[in-house]
Amino acid sequence: MTFGIKRSGALFAAAALLAGTGLAQAQDKVKMAVPTFLTGAGAPAFGIPAKKGSELIVRGINEGTLPAPYNTPGFAGRMVDAIIYDEAGGGTKQVTELRNKVQKEKVDLVVGYISSGTCSAVTNVAEELKILTIETVCGTPRVFEELDKNPKYVFRTMNHATGNNVSAAHYIAKTRKGQVKGFVGLNQNYAWGQDSWRDFELAMRHLAPEAKPSSKQQFPKIFAGQYGAEISALLRGKEKLVHSSFWGGDLEALIGQGSARGLFHKKDFVLTVGETVAYRLGKKFPQGLMIGARGPYGMYAVDDPNPLNQWFQKEYRKAYGEPPAQPAYQYAQGILAAKYAYDTAAKKAGKFPTTDQVIEALEGATFPTFVGEVKMALSKGHQAVTDDLWGVTVWDEKRGETVLKDVIVFPASCIMPPEGVASIPWLEGGMKGAKC
Repeated sequence: MTFGIKRSGALFAAAALLAGTGLAQAQDKVKMAVPTFLTGAGAPAFGIPAKKGSELIVRGINEGTLPAPYNTPGFAGRMVDAIIYDEAGGGTKQVTELRNKVQKEKVDLVVGYISSGTCSAVTNVAEELKILTIETVCGTPRVFEELDKNPKYVFRTMNHATGNNVSAAHYIAKTRKGQVKGFVGLNQNYAWGQDSWRDFELAMRHLAPEAKPSSKQQFPKIFAGQYGAEISALLRGKEKLVHSSFWGGDLEALIGQGSARGLFHKKDFVLTVGETVAYRLGKKFPQGLMIGARGPYGMYAVDDPNPLNQWFQKEYRKAYGEPPAQPAYQYAQGILAAKYAYDTAAKKAGKFPTTDQVIEALEGATFPTFVGEVKMALSKGHQAVTDDLWGVTVWDEKRGETVLKDVIVFPASCIMPPEGVASIPWLEGGMKGAKC
């Protein structure tokens, strides 16, 4: 599977401008705050890979060693000073951290955030502080559909959860049509888990109407860690298909505890971010699971010949001795978006750009990344869309890694609501306008 890169003439012109004006020699730096989980249950499978991906891409940007069109040093020629800090502690703490980073440490932009709860807490505050904020992972559609319908400073550089769950429903409808009579959900009890189940259930209602949702949905507390009661309920239930948006330590705990009781042999699982722990667990990760990566990341990108992707795969494995999972890609993608915007704005301005000029360059942009082009197509140019991919896990003895078979690509036009239409009414109306 190949994702092409369209190398913009504007970007090459920007590179020439930067070299010609000597901006690459500037002593000033761009201070970039990078929040990610460094402690707690969100860290090992999600936060730490995100940190590693951020460090790797910042190093490549500062050294000017990335493939074209990102092969000029820095953001518009200025070196990037990445301040990586812990996202743990909840929304109130993260609002305080954001204010400190902006008002005391004088950061120029923020790139990061994993939890939907964090993004729900900080989005309006970022707008109040007038700080360019690129949200890299958090999935809740509420960010722009409810919290901030007219964003200026906040962007998100990947699909929100609706696309992830609609594509999951499409995959089931295509590969298990007529086989699924009922399904049940096991999702964390906060914005991400609630939104994920809602979107999946609504999409299944239209794509696989013969499959009926259970009335016994389970919403345990996030990072509860022990799921004996939930596993027992799943094993007793008649539904064969289980949908779960578990992530981080919760997902690892579920797999460990469920495997010991034969759960994954008795039930079919659709794990919307299951790819995040597959590399970490190795052979302990069950085979035959349907897993997502919220886009064409991680395992879905491993063999993509795109030069940016091959650089990332090679350098990440060399630096950390492991393959890059989706959080590494998603954070690095957000940082590439910042570089694209700074470089493009500098080319247009003929000098180092202002924040408003950087925002103008990113708003509605289409920029190349490791996995092809990312389009800032929704929420007035502040919400990205990409293709989404689904497949089934299988252990590759030769590689010594979990790989995917039966992969299907779902275009953004099929799985994300059109501009100006919120997720819930789009799903309830049968996903009108979807182009699959």
